[in-house]
Amino acid sequence: MSKSLTKDQEVTWGMAAHLSALLGILFAPGIVIGPLLVWLLKRNDSEFIDTNGKEALNFQLTVLAATFILAMLSAISGIFLILAMAVGIAGLGFAIYGGLQAKKGINYVYPFAIRLIK
Repeated sequence: MSKSLTKDQEVTWGMAAHLSALLGILFAPGIVIGPLLVWLLKRNDSEFIDTNGKEALNFQLTVLAATFILAMLSAISGIFLILAMAVGIAGLGFAIYGGLQAKKGINYVYPFAIRLIK
């Protein structure tokens, strides 16, 4: 599977899989597009990158779905909008933590994520 990447390069791409979700700060779909691109482009280069990329992508898809549902429910009550914002912020926080774990060479597993991509 490995295409002669150094350990540092693997760790860097593993971090990028998690931290690329921060693109969501600039535009909402970025939370999924960033991890998706890293995973698609580098998944065959390293098992570490593949594992971290899938985990980051699955988590961000879960965050996107939860945020969307809560935003739709905000038509019923404003509390759902607050919850949607909290989920989005927590998602970015977990992405940063995942990136820091990847920097240590750890395959980070998010505490809650729907495993759509296996």
